[in-house]
Amino acid sequence: MPSFAYSAINSQGAELAGEIQASDLASARAALGGDGLLAQWIEELKTPAAGGGRSFGKKKVQAKSLQVFSRQFATMIEAGLSVVTALVILEQQTTDKALAAVIDDIREHVETGSLLSEAMALHPAVFSRLYVSMVEAGEAAGVLDTVLDRVAIQIEKEEKLKRRIKGAMMYPSIVLVFATLVMVGMLMFLVPIFVKIFDQLGGELPTLTQYVLHASNLLRGYWYIIFPVVGATIWGFFRWKKTESGRQSWDRFKLRIPMQIGGVVRKVAMARWSRTLSTLVASGVDIIRALEITAQTAGNWVVEEETMRLRGRVEEGSSIAQPLIESNVFPPMVSQMMKIGEETGELEKMLSKVADFYEDEVDASVQALTSIIEPLMMVGVGVMVGIIIISMYLPMFKMLSLVK
Repeated sequence: MPSFAYSAINSQGAELAGEIQASDLASARAALGGDGLLAQWIEELKTPAAGGGRSFGKKKVQAKSLQVFSRQFATMIEAGLSVVTALVILEQQTTDKALAAVIDDIREHVETGSLLSEAMALHPAVFSRLYVSMVEAGEAAGVLDTVLDRVAIQIEKEEKLKRRIKGAMMYPSIVLVFATLVMVGMLMFLVPIFVKIFDQLGGELPTLTQYVLHASNLLRGYWYIIFPVVGATIWGFFRWKKTESGRQSWDRFKLRIPMQIGGVVRKVAMARWSRTLSTLVASGVDIIRALEITAQTAGNWVVEEETMRLRGRVEEGSSIAQPLIESNVFPPMVSQMMKIGEETGELEKMLSKVADFYEDEVDASVQALTSIIEPLMMVGVGVMVGIIIISMYLPMFKMLSLVK
């Protein structure tokens, strides 16, 4: 909502200056009149969409800091402190400087008459649409402390899920990088040492050795081309993933990856989808808007599109469960639990149970996947290194057999 700077005279004849938020100039003038102020001049303030006219740098607010902020904010509101007083205390005690600057800006906007949700909406890089919508619903229903506590739980659950996935991917990624570096190092520095020995031996080299030598010569002779091309390919892949068409294709592919990886991706998406929708419904956000926000935070384009289709059907008067039953994206358990939730009037409870189930499933699946990937990675490393070592010693074995 636009902000307007004003100069006005009150009923005692004193001149006052300040800021007020209104949809337009006429509304701002009317709002001042309603407060008993006679406007002398009003001017709209030009502020950027994010940050409220102030620069907050590029430092990112940590999720843990945001979780602690939400939890403490909820406790203070529940204890009876005003929003402004709570924000002052939170600004002073937070150790995250980036978050402290954001809290300070939010406090200033609230002091000038903005709603807390409106002030938070000015910082989309810190407060997601999910966060802002929940705060807005909490303000409207008078349960801001409860909603802030739910937000903290939501952040905690999301971060826990991310840590599980990152932890599962850490070991295979390290092994893959290490194996690649070892192979490149052997081709560039170890193979050339054996080449000198082969030149002295003479004769025809084994086929495997010839392939390895060609690979070594190619890498050593054109490293200044190969390395930049590999780097550009990786950079191009990540840039492509950020495009709309790239994101759609990549998200479809992730759900079809074999070796249970696609299944884990689907379970992660279902856990996030169920948890987000449950939190929104429990916070009092209407189901149409809740589905729209859930779609935008699903983390997978396929799930996002299916959720928007579901939103359209619900808007037309359909139940939530029926489109899910017809969908091939959502597992049967989700649709059946949604159906039970609608029939019993405990939709958020059923969704929470679904989220708990899939989070546990992600844990079990990730552990099973890790137990499969780890030995395969070790075998892969052994094969890559073994091929190079064997190819280097084959000519020597051949020479020894000829001597005998």
